[in-house]
Amino acid sequence: MIRSLVQFDDGARGVAVLDESGAARRVTGVTTTLELAQQAIAAGTSLAAAAEAALGETVDLGSVKLLSPIDHADPAHTLVSGTGLTHLGSAEGRDKMHAKAADAQTDSMKMFLMGVEGGKPADGGIGAQPEWFYKGDGAILVDPGAPLTMPRFAEDGGEEPEIAGIYLIDANGAPVRLGFALGNEFSDHVTERGNYLWLAHSKLRQAALGPELRLGSLPEDVRGTSRIVRGGKVLWEKPFVSGEANMSHSLANLEHHHFKYDGFLRPGDLHVHFFGTATLSFSDGVRTQIGDVFEVEADAFLLPVRNPLAQATDAGMAKVRSL
Repeated sequence: MIRSLVQFDDGARGVAVLDESGAARRVTGVTTTLELAQQAIAAGTSLAAAAEAALGETVDLGSVKLLSPIDHADPAHTLVSGTGLTHLGSAEGRDKMHAKAADAQTDSMKMFLMGVEGGKPADGGIGAQPEWFYKGDGAILVDPGAPLTMPRFAEDGGEEPEIAGIYLIDANGAPVRLGFALGNEFSDHVTERGNYLWLAHSKLRQAALGPELRLGSLPEDVRGTSRIVRGGKVLWEKPFVSGEANMSHSLANLEHHHFKYDGFLRPGDLHVHFFGTATLSFSDGVRTQIGDVFEVEADAFLLPVRNPLAQATDAGMAKVRSL
């Protein structure tokens, strides 16, 4: 049974399916996940069925370069975004960064409680609006194993173990979910802590996806582990949970509040939307260092997310030329 798709490069681009055991077989006739998705939509079938109809030879994943599970030839046609304060317990870590007077309820807590009270409407209708943020276009997504590079001006480079929904807008302007990816949303928590209005700045960073695009539905209860390895030894490790059983919003509600905007319904565009987390090493007082390796794994995915931390060189003050 086909469980997921991966993109790889063995001298040429390719797509492979993974079964429940992790065995991989090439999908013939296509070189990208996007191409396969476009074919499936045109044929009125599922991604799994389209892949199964074109299975080829076995692929040794240990001998190929694994790529991000989704990309577009023009990165400007991929929007990377996310929602925060969506998981039960996620307000605790945010409040540690945004703490005010003991008797005051922070804006983060107010937003979180809105989701707890109205993020999963019993009638399946439209629920409370979540926090939303923009991260960048497809150029910010790094391949498996590649460094997550924070800008020189960044105050911090911290992991955020999350699941992302992967979407393609069809020819009629309707969003189609291709599947789910395990990821590291990667943010600047020191900048965010300085002032919650700097959240937008703190999110304009790279992000990493694991190599695997899980097809079909996401399990209600996802259990995973997030860790930081420094000098070959585990510096910090903590379990995390996701899936609707552990969230204050339904996935349908989060998807509605993203795709309700006409500007996000441009045919042919891809969307990578992170669903949030409640587990951060920063909340436990950890300060990352260049060379640390972030590792994220979860039971709903066969392959982990693993990326080292790097920092860009100083580009100096941005210069604007006048015409």
